[in-house]
Amino acid sequence: MVEMELVAVRIELPGNIPVVVLREREGEHRLLPIFIGQPEAAAIAFALDGVVTQRPMTHDLMRDVVAELGAVVERVVITHLEEGTFYADLHLQTGDRRVQVSSRPSDAMALALRVECPIFATEELLDEAGLPEEVDEDGDEAGGEDVVEQFREFIDSVNPDDFAS
Repeated sequence: MVEMELVAVRIELPGNIPVVVLREREGEHRLLPIFIGQPEAAAIAFALDGVVTQRPMTHDLMRDVVAELGAVVERVVITHLEEGTFYADLHLQTGDRRVQVSSRPSDAMALALRVECPIFATEELLDEAGLPEEVDEDGDEAGGEDVVEQFREFIDSVNPDDFAS
């Protein structure tokens, strides 16, 4: 597993589709852009900005329920890509019991930000869907729009048979 950092939530134009961009914390610094829904993008943006709402949002409720049950979210793992859809697991611990729960990556990331747990991606997923971090001639990182365009090209060209074992 490779630890990732959430570096951006952007809106891909002209379709106004939200995309979250993860980047490897160490190593090659590959980028992993994932298209998400509008509500999840708002939930992630709220968590990044420290926005507190009057009533708990869904991911706040998840955090509170997990805590009330005496569990801890240890980490989130973005596991694989199947037919253009990303999958993730929540890794929870309660007492001496460890549990994995399947999740949409967007929900998992929104929860991870609220409980301050690390986000990981599998090496296999990064090998398949990760993009090299673009650096301009000054040595600065390129903008997220280039990443989104590269990812859109990848998704448009991917075939389910490409991921067969």
